[in-house]
Amino acid sequence: MRSWSPESWLEKTIKQMPHYADQQSLDSVNHQLSQHPPLVTVNEIVQLKKQLVQAATGKRFLLQGGDCAESFSECTTQNIENKLKILLQMSLILVHGLRKPVIRVGRLAGQYAKPRSADEETIDGVTLPCYRGDLINGLEFNEASRIPDPERMLRGYAHSSMTLNYLRALVHSGFADLHHPENWDLNFVEHSPKRDEYLSVVNDIQNSIEFFDTIAGLATDALQRVDFFASHEALNLHYEQALTRKAKDGNWYCMSTHLPWVGMRTAFKDSAHIEYLAGIHNPVAMKVGPELSAEELIELIEKLNPNNELGRLTLIHRFGVDKIEKGLPEIIRIVQKAQKNVLWICDPMHGNTRKTESGIKTREFADILGELQHAFKIHADNGSILGGAHFELTGENVTECTGGARGLTDSDLHQRYKSLVDPRLNYEQALELAMQIVKRV
Repeated sequence: MRSWSPESWLEKTIKQMPHYADQQSLDSVNHQLSQHPPLVTVNEIVQLKKQLVQAATGKRFLLQGGDCAESFSECTTQNIENKLKILLQMSLILVHGLRKPVIRVGRLAGQYAKPRSADEETIDGVTLPCYRGDLINGLEFNEASRIPDPERMLRGYAHSSMTLNYLRALVHSGFADLHHPENWDLNFVEHSPKRDEYLSVVNDIQNSIEFFDTIAGLATDALQRVDFFASHEALNLHYEQALTRKAKDGNWYCMSTHLPWVGMRTAFKDSAHIEYLAGIHNPVAMKVGPELSAEELIELIEKLNPNNELGRLTLIHRFGVDKIEKGLPEIIRIVQKAQKNVLWICDPMHGNTRKTESGIKTREFADILGELQHAFKIHADNGSILGGAHFELTGENVTECTGGARGLTDSDLHQRYKSLVDPRLNYEQALELAMQIVKRV
């Protein structure tokens, strides 16, 4: 049996990690975090893993969504409620349309670190380290702000704890009650040629819930409460290591989140991030795309899921609408030939990022929807199951992605562009996307 410990990642190739100049401060923070209570429980993690097994076999659908990068300043009551609201509403549409339970996983309560394509950036002749997320350094473009500060991990823990505590309170106190879809903000349908179709979906949902209540004789707890899980990219391994605990079952668990994942920039042979995820007992996920060779893909799968168990490993494929028809079938065939058990989900966001003429990052709604539609068809054609989707979205009406029912254009992006890194679907676009999925699947 291979040797693994929460710190064995330090012996591997480390990329996308901050350099902390003050080792004493880093050690102090790591010690403090290691004494703090876990943010999630083993029972929650085990429950999620069971549901992911069902998604891999087509009995559930995984909806994973949230911010590209959370910020400490936006850990507010309204923002948390908005994120939960849009994920619940999207999931209800998917439950109704797909006729199967939905696993709700928020990309939140820990998505405070981001990988970057370059270590530094230059503005007006001044070169400083890149912003890597509030867990690591500050967004303000000055030397003091951009120096990685280990104390930020304590702030990240505190903000994640506040977010999770409030989410748990909301889902157990009636906020998640599915009896009132009439309260949704559906103003966008007035601008859509599919207005009647969308209103019909909401009306059908309302009628279905009322019918169920009539048969049951009372409002069921299942409609008033839902399971809700958290996920984030396990990027800052100092933070993850400090929140890793050995449970009574003898296994190590990452207790900062339910579903940690590894991105494409840190998924490679001898990767420190792969090493860390390989040893924890959580379900884990890995982003995959055209850059991975067949040999590398299978090697990473075997590293992350050596026992080939269902529910352990989720592959999040991201290609772009113009590359998915060529790239995805080959990856599916490679995994099938090797007889590897995985849950497939589609990330239609990252492969479709572009820059406007003025240099603003954006994504086109039609490209996002198009890649998702291709993914469903490709999996079906290859005898595979697309068990979920991964979105960057917000419950606010920002203007970061173009298209959708309102027909946002590049010239509209300046109105409410708030993302710190990558563009997100706004509330209307996210809800419209869910409705489009169930109408075209």
